[in-house]
Amino acid sequence: MTDDFASKPASASCASLRPLLALTAEKNRDHKAPNWFNGSASISMPFAKLRSGLLAAGPLAALLLMIPGFGIAPASADLRLCNKTNNRVGVSIGYKDKKIWTTEGWWNIPVNSCETLVSGTLVSRFYYVYAVDYDHGGEWSGKYVMCTKDKMFTIEGTEDCVARGYNRSGFFEVDTGEQTNWTIQLNEPAQAGAKAQ
Repeated sequence: MTDDFASKPASASCASLRPLLALTAEKNRDHKAPNWFNGSASISMPFAKLRSGLLAAGPLAALLLMIPGFGIAPASADLRLCNKTNNRVGVSIGYKDKKIWTTEGWWNIPVNSCETLVSGTLVSRFYYVYAVDYDHGGEWSGKYVMCTKDKMFTIEGTEDCVARGYNRSGFFEVDTGEQTNWTIQLNEPAQAGAKAQ
């Protein structure tokens, strides 16, 4: 990332968890994660699960699967985040949409569950994540400073956060490698793949 905000350090106030972060039901979507993925990628590890039991339905099912396009579900193309910690986490993301930097939050993700942060084919290679541990404090952060709020938000621009009434938070970078589908996993700080600071 080459924009000037990338080199600015996060303010000291961002180092502590803000206890008043609201658990907003609007951002905590109640959809279930699909039980299979095609070509999913992950910061921690790639994983893919295939459907099972289709051929057990009999010869007709096997024949129908041989017809081009029949029985093929569309590939999932999303940016997802999975909470593999023992605590509830709040997540915000940053991305460049055309020429405008945008940050959004909060997705409230329960223990051992996943949430779709960006639906559809990913149009950016780089996404930025800032996450907080609601239960025990702490955060997953990085050196890329962007604007956030304590409650649900969508903010355009990364400049003059405090002057515009926002908080400055340090986000970590996720390089999707130009994949159209990507899964980020937040782990306990002692586990591989965690970005705790």
